[in-house]
Amino acid sequence: MTRRLVRWFDDRLGTARFTRHVLNKVFPDHWSFMLGEIALYCFIVLVLTGTFLSFFYEASPQAISYTGSYEPLVGVEVSRAYASTLDLSFDVRAGLLIRQMHHWAAVLFVAVLALHAARVFFTGAFRRPRELNWVIGVGLLLLALVNGFTGYSLVDDQLSGTGLRIGYSIVLSVPVIGTWLVALLLGGEFPGPDLLSRLLVMHIMIVPALITGLIVAHFAIMVRQKHTQFPAPGRAEANVVGLRLWPTYAAKATGLFFLTTAVLAALGGLVQINPIWLFGPYRVADVSAASQPDWYMGWLEGAQRLMPAWELRLFGFEIPNPFFPGVLLPAVTFLLLFAWPWIEARVTGDKGEHHLLDPPSSKPNRTALGVAAITFYGILFIAGSSDVITVWLGASVSVVVRVLQVSLIVLPVVAALVTKRLCGPIRQTREARAGSEVPR
Repeated sequence: MTRRLVRWFDDRLGTARFTRHVLNKVFPDHWSFMLGEIALYCFIVLVLTGTFLSFFYEASPQAISYTGSYEPLVGVEVSRAYASTLDLSFDVRAGLLIRQMHHWAAVLFVAVLALHAARVFFTGAFRRPRELNWVIGVGLLLLALVNGFTGYSLVDDQLSGTGLRIGYSIVLSVPVIGTWLVALLLGGEFPGPDLLSRLLVMHIMIVPALITGLIVAHFAIMVRQKHTQFPAPGRAEANVVGLRLWPTYAAKATGLFFLTTAVLAALGGLVQINPIWLFGPYRVADVSAASQPDWYMGWLEGAQRLMPAWELRLFGFEIPNPFFPGVLLPAVTFLLLFAWPWIEARVTGDKGEHHLLDPPSSKPNRTALGVAAITFYGILFIAGSSDVITVWLGASVSVVVRVLQVSLIVLPVVAALVTKRLCGPIRQTREARAGSEVPR
């Protein structure tokens, strides 16, 4: 009966040929290729845990008196959104585990996507014919940042409220269309009555649907094309050496999925993250000390802090200060990332197909540029904690900010020069080692 059912579908859909093609797909056996899979598994955990959380969360700013299990806040006026998140943490069975597991999965999802993008960049895996998959990957990273921000803004605690107020100011700073964007995305002036409901729609419907579509497109293209691989004896542009999807690679991937889920469950149960009961409910007039966003938004926070007090007025429109670090910088960053395959092909004149990856040391200019970019955004990330650094060092805020501003200009250049200088000896050592391993 099973055989007849399978044949019935195959006669109508032609699934056998496609299935054979997929199952015979060869994957190189290298740890760095598993980063994309870990990101996929994090997304699966996010969908499963997020579905559980949506059963109990209320996206309502309506003020009520808290009557839950957390005694320090009993009788305090809070929003229904904040109260429902507290109930999830203290009154719903396994609620805190699932909530923290969800948050850790989001943090790891962005981290692994960033590492995966770095691996693709430094090894040249974005070159023809994989430009479209690079664009999809950058789009996934951008959507992950957006969904992370909307997610931790839903709980309506003091920390997330502070971040939302900054986000509101950044959106409002866009010339000409800023007020329209605020009305569309955030429901009007901050904090508006529709704010949480619109964030919820973006967080659980619009952005996840876009992410799912990009993931499907990414894997469809990957199956259609040959997989990239690192140079080694027996490997060439015309072949792929590794493990077939079925059964060896499938077993390996399944084990990695359960390992990823187990690590996220352990983090959710043992490592505290985002303790909203300590931050308290959001109050418009209050800003808690040492307010820090999740790590992946730290570079935008740092850009806001290091940006000089510049404003422009052009064609009768005011361009306020938050626009430059909050809108222009991320726009330029992601536009360059999206266009990078064509930029490099134009600069180098390399228009050929590539299936073998570049060792980073073999492309010193690209590697130096990548290290400079990581240094630049790393300094911005550190600057997002400039107030905490000031307290630790006992220094003046202006001194810390000035040092970071100078470092933002100088250190990326130094990092690029040092990296380019080191690439030569590393390449020579690698070539000498490869020459000694060639059979005589």
